[in-house]
Amino acid sequence: MNAPRILVTGGAGYIGSHACKALAANGFRPVAFDNLSLGHRDAVRWGPFVHGDILDTQRLAEAMRAHGISAVIHFAALAYVGESVSIPARYYRTNVGGTLSLLEACRLAEVRHLVFSSSCATYGIPDHLPVSESAEQCPINPYGRTKLVAEEMLADEANANGLHFAILRYFNAAGADPQLELGERHDPETHVVPLAIMAALGQAGPLAIYGDDYPTADGTCVRDFVHVSDLAEAHVRALDHLLSGGHNLTANLGSGTGTSILQLIRAVERQMNCGVPIHVAPRRSGDPPALYADITRARDLLGFAPRHSDLDAIVATAVRYHANGGLS
Repeated sequence: MNAPRILVTGGAGYIGSHACKALAANGFRPVAFDNLSLGHRDAVRWGPFVHGDILDTQRLAEAMRAHGISAVIHFAALAYVGESVSIPARYYRTNVGGTLSLLEACRLAEVRHLVFSSSCATYGIPDHLPVSESAEQCPINPYGRTKLVAEEMLADEANANGLHFAILRYFNAAGADPQLELGERHDPETHVVPLAIMAALGQAGPLAIYGDDYPTADGTCVRDFVHVSDLAEAHVRALDHLLSGGHNLTANLGSGTGTSILQLIRAVERQMNCGVPIHVAPRRSGDPPALYADITRARDLLGFAPRHSDLDAIVATAVRYHANGGLS
């Protein structure tokens, strides 16, 4: 029996490539669709690669037809909060326009199952912690707004044309593949875990802490760090849910635990046995003080149970990946 073929937009990127590995391990054939503006061709190892842009509707539809696609996992997006504040039009073009293009391609190719990579940024500054899916969505930056608009587009497409979807709002992806085949490689690097490792090794300047006067226990932002392999596994579970006839769903993906930036730095120092030089910078526009997930719904509906998302385990995989030359 042929393995179901899954189009993975952004499949050469950080989370997308981990998802492709998880798909292959679970009996699927991933087809990575990426323009390589941020992704890496050498991260596509578990199935075919299609070079294309998410805004190219015809290219998407052709790829779906050519590969006999059964479903789509949609990662392709821009995802830097600070950048979205500076150049919002670019984010609306890629994240909203790209999702519109993909939905049009799905209609053309008659693909009716889609797992969407959304974000906790749609919540903004929540009234209660941990954040459940029923929390009001009031994003405070353009990135979060683009993800919320895309969510609403999926719901409208489902009502109009019978799309079956899973919206996965995940928190802060971190860590590296435990087998060291994949990890974070951004240029420039903006994520705190690799930046902390690089600062400790003198490969970058001191780690910037954006604000130390938040209303949190130590004054730094609190976030929910979830291992990228746990995220990848959750996407496979959501796909299984849809393909087996499950209902449309929205679920948070995180560790369920809040970690401050200073706590994260201490974890890096423990793993590396050296200090992380830091400097305190002004707060960034669009950053909420604290954000961490209630993952009850993902556990109940998808059997989501993070296996790698202990803070020290996350950092340990990132450090090993760096030692293997992954972040250079």
